[in-house]
Amino acid sequence: MIQPATWDSHPEPLTVESAPPPEYGSGSLADLLPTLAAGMSVPGMTAAIGELSPADRNCVFLIDGLGWEQLRAHPEDAPFMTSLLSSSRGGTGRPITAGYPATTATSLASIGTGLPPGAHGLPGYTARNPETDELMNQLRWNPWTPPRAWQPYPTVFEQAHQAGVHAAQVSSPTFENTPLTRVALSGGTFLGRLSGEERMDLAAEQLAKGDRSLVYTYYAELDGAGHRFGVDSDTWRGQLMYVDRLVQRLAEQLPPRTALYVTADHGMIDVLFDEEHRIDFDEDWELRAGVALLGGEGRARHVYAVPGAANDVLTCWREVLGEQFWVASREEAIAAGWFGPRIDERVYLRLGDVIAAARDDVLIIASEREPKESVMVGNHGSMTPAEQLVPLLEVRS
Repeated sequence: MIQPATWDSHPEPLTVESAPPPEYGSGSLADLLPTLAAGMSVPGMTAAIGELSPADRNCVFLIDGLGWEQLRAHPEDAPFMTSLLSSSRGGTGRPITAGYPATTATSLASIGTGLPPGAHGLPGYTARNPETDELMNQLRWNPWTPPRAWQPYPTVFEQAHQAGVHAAQVSSPTFENTPLTRVALSGGTFLGRLSGEERMDLAAEQLAKGDRSLVYTYYAELDGAGHRFGVDSDTWRGQLMYVDRLVQRLAEQLPPRTALYVTADHGMIDVLFDEEHRIDFDEDWELRAGVALLGGEGRARHVYAVPGAANDVLTCWREVLGEQFWVASREEAIAAGWFGPRIDERVYLRLGDVIAAARDDVLIIASEREPKESVMVGNHGSMTPAEQLVPLLEVRS
């Protein structure tokens, strides 16, 4: 379990071993749906989160960007969810971990497949495609890559549907046919609704359609407000108030024998706009030396070296950033369990030769390569509690 007290000591430089890896196998997003499906007797599923009790009907409401620390910091804006904090993780009052990196594409693939990033193969916001040597944006799926070649495993929804469970996803219509939905959340029925209220009402209806039901619903706008305005802005707080009402609306409509779980894909932190907190890769000749591609995002970078330069790049990045970032070689990050207990062969070269995860409130931006991402106020991706810890609030009917 990641505890905030971990950050009291500041080893210089930071060691790879001092980074707290996610709780794969016992308390991460990748463990949630397999645990719920196991409780509904879906073959091949393991109840990894031992604190959760089985239910015939299960609903997961994923609120993009709602970190555990952000929720706890705003009780007046989210009174209903705050009242559920003690129910988190089966009544232990503890959060779960998102997984590394703590970013949307990776987390949605983890929750939908029940696999950690090293297996499902979406290891960041952008990652190198070893077959083309291009950066692939795994959120926008650009450039186009055959989805099932990139992520070949069946989702938990597909396996539940095959086992006779009524499976449904209720989300924005814009997500129905996206490649990310296909590889992470497909299976059963997709139902698109524009408003949050419509999604809550329809999710409740879908839960009642089967004696055993697995329903997923999603809300994205809190994350967008955090990126644009910050996680303590009036806009973000307004979104939090709205989503709190959505959770209550859904909770009040649950059919009998239902467990509702409210969780998130990552938390978020605000980063100041100055050279100390935003290190510009495009203007730093030291960091650029020997680098062929810069992947990931500001707080969770995959660094792909030109052939033969990996060791030099690792040495340089540690010297320049080692007091603020955990900087690891690919092999060190794998051995430390950052991406899970195993790395599939097809995934290995998608990981950076060097991997840099922020410990302090800093970013590695790329003002020319990533102009839009470089001006975001709120950011996420790394293994700090503010980014990594997410709630698992529970309501039962």
